[in-house]
Amino acid sequence: MENAFKWRHYEGSIILLCVRWYLRYALRYRDLAEMMSERRLNVVHTTIFRWVQHFAPELDRRIRPHLKASNDSWRVDETYVKVRGQWMYLYRAVDSAGNTLDFLLNETRSKRAAKRIFHKALGQSHVSQSRVINVDQNAAYPGAIADLKNENDLNDACQYRASKYLNNRIEQDHRFIKRRVKPGLGFGTFPTAWRTIQGYEAMNMIRKGQIKTVAKLDVHAQNSFISLLFGLTF
Repeated sequence: MENAFKWRHYEGSIILLCVRWYLRYALRYRDLAEMMSERRLNVVHTTIFRWVQHFAPELDRRIRPHLKASNDSWRVDETYVKVRGQWMYLYRAVDSAGNTLDFLLNETRSKRAAKRIFHKALGQSHVSQSRVINVDQNAAYPGAIADLKNENDLNDACQYRASKYLNNRIEQDHRFIKRRVKPGLGFGTFPTAWRTIQGYEAMNMIRKGQIKTVAKLDVHAQNSFISLLFGLTF
């Protein structure tokens, strides 16, 4: 396995520890720098930021082959993320058990964006073809679903339901992401936001027990799994 930490000044275990903690808990980069100083490690907050920007998308990429299969009842919704002082849309899809299917950050709320999140989810190996899709009252979804059926990307028998009540599951799931974003008071650029959110979502999937061989509440096993993904022992 290629050494993911080659040429890095700090040991891989320290880098991964900071990345894990930042993505899982409501911490600022300066908080982590101070926590490292307690271990007599002089790490500036901008260095930890660079670690997260590099390894967060890589974590998302590496966990994908290990995700459990979803069920066929989808919930799709958007929440808001502030980027450059402007609100943008984080599209998220989960199944009826709360397992993350996929996610997408987009500058607009439109039919094109709705089609992108559906296409992105359908392209994941752990995602089952949908039997029913529950959405909110966003007018973009009916047109997007109709287009996908016409393009044979969605089964014609797939049901579409617009119900705020049925989407309570995904509304609850948004909270993890919102708690992560809040300490940083938003993002400075779109690429920074997207890379960080990929890490938030990956850590959320691990935390929810979506990894095939790792239990939901076994934090030690979850941390060990992440270390092994990057060629380290925990």
